[in-house]
Amino acid sequence: MKSEHVPPDITEASSPKSYIPVQLGLGIDTGGTQTRWALATARQEIIASGTAEGLSALQMNSRDGKAAFQQIFGGLSATARIHGELRTVKAGITGFGGDANVLLMMLAKIFELPEQHISVGNDIEIAYLDIFSPGSGYLIYAGTGSIAAYIDPDGKLHRAGGRGYLLDDGGSGFWIAREALRHVWRIEDEQPGYWRQSPLARNLFHMIGAHDWNSSKEFVYHRSRGDIGKLALAVAAAAQQDQVAADILWRAGQELARLGMSMCARYGNKPVVLSGRVQELHPMIVESLRKHLPSEVSLRQSTCQAHFSAARLAAKHLHTL
Repeated sequence: MKSEHVPPDITEASSPKSYIPVQLGLGIDTGGTQTRWALATARQEIIASGTAEGLSALQMNSRDGKAAFQQIFGGLSATARIHGELRTVKAGITGFGGDANVLLMMLAKIFELPEQHISVGNDIEIAYLDIFSPGSGYLIYAGTGSIAAYIDPDGKLHRAGGRGYLLDDGGSGFWIAREALRHVWRIEDEQPGYWRQSPLARNLFHMIGAHDWNSSKEFVYHRSRGDIGKLALAVAAAAQQDQVAADILWRAGQELARLGMSMCARYGNKPVVLSGRVQELHPMIVESLRKHLPSEVSLRQSTCQAHFSAARLAAKHLHTL
């Protein structure tokens, strides 16, 4: 578990050897590839942050998945208490569907806090509020998965996409990797050994570790969603030499534009912000997204710091305890 921090402020008591530990709010933003966290004081000052392995609420359906939650969140609990007194937690968890009871009970036990001190929601809500005030725009978030979000002036979340990798997640890292592997293995069906002539296939097989089907099958069906999504890096690296790779990245931008256009059709034209790691893969993705959005809709890119936003939201709750 990686961590970056500055020493927390300590309020001295009457004895020079004693102190009152600073009260802290913990913000957590989980994604399929990475979990990011931050700690904030009651003044909403960030004093520590770091990363851990990715998580999804869907993992709560399996014993191994629950064990992963226990391990990673248990580590966060221990790390937080190095910096002060943990009092509140705000967690945005990818794949969260609204039934917080099981998660709340688990997190309350892990963090040794009352359930009312813990708030669990979807990661996209926190990401949106890190960029927009309610009602002011649309967020397209593309990482391992993809989704568009709009929180209206009444605070209600509306979404487009975010259906998961089995149904859609168009334009996401997982989608890009899947499209590339599908193409490579279809060509191999027709022309065995063609991968040697394909920069895209060579890059993919280099990341997988071998060029045979069994190795690809093992990787796709036994590795995590986040690991598969990282293969999008191989696609981006091949785009200058491989037209198929370039076409996939162009279509990824088109898929992301569809999410934004869905929101515009429902709630009117508003500014669009693209966030998430997919935008860092290749400029072609953003170029395609811009081209496929209506010209009157503004687009900008943002590096979302949702874990900081979550930490500050948790810190606000400190004043109500």
